Amino acid sequence: MPVQSPSLLDPPGASNPSSSSAGKKKSGKSGKKGRTRRKDPLWAKATLVFGAALMMTSGLAIVGSKAVIGQATGSISQRNLLGEAGKTVDEGGNNLEGPIDMLLLGVDARERWAADDVRADSIIVLHIPATHDQAYLISIPRDTEARIPAFPETDFPGGTDKINAAFQAGARNGGGWEGGAQLMAQTIKGMTGVGFDGAAIINFGGFKNVIDALGSVRICPKQEVKSTHMSYVDGKPMWNADAKKTGKQRTPVVHKKGCQEMEGWAALDFSRQRYGLANSDYDRQQNQQQLIKAMAKKASQSGTLTNPLKLKELIEAAGKAFILDTGGVSVEDFVFTMRGVTGNELIMLKTNGGTFNGTDSGREALSEQTLDMFHAIKQDKLAEFVFYNPEVISNRK
Repeated sequence: MPVQSPSLLDPPGASNPSSSSAGKKKSGKSGKKGRTRRKDPLWAKATLVFGAALMMTSGLAIVGSKAVIGQATGSISQRNLLGEAGKTVDEGGNNLEGPIDMLLLGVDARERWAADDVRADSIIVLHIPATHDQAYLISIPRDTEARIPAFPETDFPGGTDKINAAFQAGARNGGGWEGGAQLMAQTIKGMTGVGFDGAAIINFGGFKNVIDALGSVRICPKQEVKSTHMSYVDGKPMWNADAKKTGKQRTPVVHKKGCQEMEGWAALDFSRQRYGLANSDYDRQQNQQQLIKAMAKKASQSGTLTNPLKLKELIEAAGKAFILDTGGVSVEDFVFTMRGVTGNELIMLKTNGGTFNGTDSGREALSEQTLDMFHAIKQDKLAEFVFYNPEVISNRK
């Protein structure tokens, strides 16, 4: 049964004083600037949160599976995804017991698209407070106007654009997805002040294999939506571009309102939709958060995490869907270290009240409340912020 975080039930100030960033231990290198590689950082153990979702399980339930996790994680590609956007030592970058902030970037990459011509369609910040007893997901609207800094690695001079263009600007001219993630992380840090401990690029196409390894996931659409990406041909779901080539009659894929079990292709297609939704990209953000949460719940309830063979299959599938920045530290220890997180659900938070926040120029911007929320993340006071602003909690299951 899901357990709410005590920080959401009790008034701020009643929590353990150790949750305050002021009580962090120092590494003895606090005067050193720039990103450093930790010997045993907790954030590097958090990679399975992204879809494989082992954080939602009991650490005790998978004792004995660490070796299996270690073998399977060898397929996960590890790169430097943060560049200059990683936390400095002064920001707690050398602290093993402080809050953990990770950047999750979802890309919709398809074989027929050039690798350097991809934008990040999903931008999510994962925050785990210093108490390590809860995890929050916060999405940044893809159309948010942002000041994208210059990126000499790809000859990008800098400029103002939609925030999802930062990934493309960093990836072109040989920058690759690594450069795309670095520029995106720098852009977000400049906009919100939040530095990162780690990052992951999630290929949503690869997520299908993760869901297929789970069998299906339970998704609860709030409204019926017709897919703009897929159609049925002879009862088989296909990308519209491929379906047209068959010359056969096409039937639109329609995702019905209400809770249902979805196969991998259907869950991913649903999470991609924004046209036809009442709040467009904001509804899509919440649907994508719902998908991650559903995968976490299914993994914890299906017996997958107590079955070494199923666990190995799940992690190998996840390894094909992710590119991670872990600082060269192994991933498998996370499940055994972050036991305090495992008993609680992911808490999904809304930006801009879940609706478009336009500016005088007609573009979108982060609202004052949303900027305050990111400030609370930086100060490791997000639980307090949510307590006093409960309307930011998403009501998606």
